[in-house]
Amino acid sequence: MRYAQGGGLTDAERTRRERLRLQAVERFQAGEKNAEVAAALRVSERSVERWRRAWREQGEAGVLSKGSPGRSKLSDAQVERLERELERAPLAHGWADQRWTLARIKTLIGRLFHVSYTVEGTWALLRRHSWSWQQPARRAIERDDDAVEVWKKETWPRVRASRRSAAPTSSSRTRLGSR
Repeated sequence: MRYAQGGGLTDAERTRRERLRLQAVERFQAGEKNAEVAAALRVSERSVERWRRAWREQGEAGVLSKGSPGRSKLSDAQVERLERELERAPLAHGWADQRWTLARIKTLIGRLFHVSYTVEGTWALLRRHSWSWQQPARRAIERDDDAVEVWKKETWPRVRASRRSAAPTSSSRTRLGSR
């Protein structure tokens, strides 16, 4: 990852960096060298080289911020439709059971909107819209809760009882016969 916190820049940080690049452009136009610009703006020469190249190739537009890289690929209307489709359950979309996995939701997004997300991107989309993962209660239909409680109270204490060895043991490293 590029940033210590595992994410990108905030909007304020992105704006600050853009202002810095625009100051660098003013210095480029004044004829300053990369080392001078880097020292004045307190950035690396490598960054200044990158900014100068972008400015030379695309003009001022080359150094402007491209915006947040984490913006959603789906519109608000598409997100609402996705929510309605998720409420219909996986069976309605051709899966054999009632579990929505991230991979299935990713596939559903691709089918409905022809947009490709990664599994991680799918999870970020769900979190951004206050959705959470669901853990199904996996219990056998035949389960008898009363019988389980009886087993825990009566059988488990006997099974769990610590084993004692038949003969006493010694922790001594030396034995009489080993000399």
